[in-house]
Amino acid sequence: MSDSGDAPCTFSVVPALKKTALTIFAATLLPVLTVVPASADSASKGPSATKTPTPPAAMSTVGGARLGRPGTQVDLGPGAPVLPKKLSGRSWIVADAESGEVLAAHNAHWRLPPASTLKMLFADTLLPRLPKEQEHKVVASDLAGMGDGSSLVGVKENLTYSVHDLWLGVFLRSGNDAVHVLSAMNHGVKKTVGDMQRHAEELQALDTTVVTPDGYDEKGQVSSAYDLTLFARSGLQKKDFREYCSTQSAKFPGDVAKVKKGKKPEKDAKGQPKRDTFEIQNTNRLLTGANGVTPYQGIAGVKNGYTSHAGSTFTGVAERNGRVLLVTVMNPSSDESQAVYQESARLLDWGFAASGKVRPVGELVPPKSARTNASKASGGPTPAPGATETHAPAVAVGASKDGTSGMGIALAVVGGVVALLAGAGYLVNRRWPSNRRLPRP
Repeated sequence: MSDSGDAPCTFSVVPALKKTALTIFAATLLPVLTVVPASADSASKGPSATKTPTPPAAMSTVGGARLGRPGTQVDLGPGAPVLPKKLSGRSWIVADAESGEVLAAHNAHWRLPPASTLKMLFADTLLPRLPKEQEHKVVASDLAGMGDGSSLVGVKENLTYSVHDLWLGVFLRSGNDAVHVLSAMNHGVKKTVGDMQRHAEELQALDTTVVTPDGYDEKGQVSSAYDLTLFARSGLQKKDFREYCSTQSAKFPGDVAKVKKGKKPEKDAKGQPKRDTFEIQNTNRLLTGANGVTPYQGIAGVKNGYTSHAGSTFTGVAERNGRVLLVTVMNPSSDESQAVYQESARLLDWGFAASGKVRPVGELVPPKSARTNASKASGGPTPAPGATETHAPAVAVGASKDGTSGMGIALAVVGGVVALLAGAGYLVNRRWPSNRRLPRP
């Protein structure tokens, strides 16, 4: 039978028995043809690529049962503002960076391609391993394996770069070339991918499958708004991470400076031939105000991304009136200019207005090691090997050394966001409170 509409109809000559068999076959085949894929990675290939994928009916419940449900999850209390109307992201989340409370979420655990927001996990994994003063001369193999059309900062073979320079290239220009060189310094891409996967599991970011260290589109590489928010929260505990993600612009080393004929080459402070530099700017437009985006008051990072497969993705952190919020938006479908930034700003505005007026719908869980260490400190039971708790009760572990109750013990590793963000705030000319303690119940 042809789909063209001009073939003669042949159903009248089909025997009744065959017709019945065809009917039964079609009925059994229909559910198979209409199964919704678990992630956009599988949804965007084949004839149905133009159709909007639908989130799974059930997703991970790490952080709370409601976060595993499809659709928007919010529990408004008295006086709480309603959620913004112009929200088109396939997945998003708004959370308190200190307490870990999830104020609202939409398909929080939907496994989607992360694009360059996965570089937050890359940085959180490798930053402690490579001293920023360490230098590396780039060889051809360091730059092998980058995807076509990768974003680049301009790293060149046979030139030497410090780890500090390379991290600026990762955070500001989302440079896949810088990622690959740092991966080479970590004994290769394969090892780095494995390190990232293990670190994601330690953070209880169980929606994430790492295939490349740079977030470039690869089959099976997925994360979620929930997991990306965990990566940001963990990364922000590191001083260098805060510095890099909040830097608006920097000088990046270029080629060796040309020497006029008859002149001796200039030397730098280390006695090496002096090199030209060029300016790089952070691609986080809520931070820089580029491309017509209004800079967000109190913003201090974290990371944006885009690929044709993942769409636009963004995770941001901002402080206002003593509160620090994290927001992640993945793949908005709106045709609004700079939609991922506009929707992130709306969600941050809502979160600051709603803080204290909504009941949390879940929480950002602490790393596995934070639970284990807290249990040991309080004399409580240690989770069995491989066990994963999905509803973090760690705020009730016990009293801290100064006699206050348990809020913040769950943040033994991921705590102190506000006080630690203070240094990053000054980099973007924001006024941040200093030496402020985490809130205690």
